Amino acid sequence: MAIKINKPAVVQAAGSKGKIIEEYFGMVNSRSAEVSVALMRSPAGWMEPGQKPDFDEYTVVLKGMLHVKTKEGEFEVQGGEAILINRHEWVQYSTPGPEGAEYVAVCLPAFSPGTVHRDAR
Repeated sequence: MAIKINKPAVVQAAGSKGKIIEEYFGMVNSRSAEVSVALMRSPAGWMEPGQKPDFDEYTVVLKGMLHVKTKEGEFEVQGGEAILINRHEWVQYSTPGPEGAEYVAVCLPAFSPGTVHRDAR
């Protein structure tokens, strides 16, 4: 059966500034544990704590630049580019550029606060 989403659920974001998360599919909006699909809008200077999630995260940057730090290296993912972070890999996301970033994140299985495993502050 088809499921139409009329509007996303706005989910509170972790991090240093007012990042907006609009979840279309996932634990909050569609009660889906299999996948989450969200549009992210991160302001300039935003940074979230590092994490070691129990899900794969596929990210497509639409505008701006997303800085992605892992144990193996750091990546500047520009608009039109994408990155995959595999489950159980430590990662930290930020948007240090002056325009911030707009991107789509797809998590398999779906994102949940209990499976993201953020670093202690």
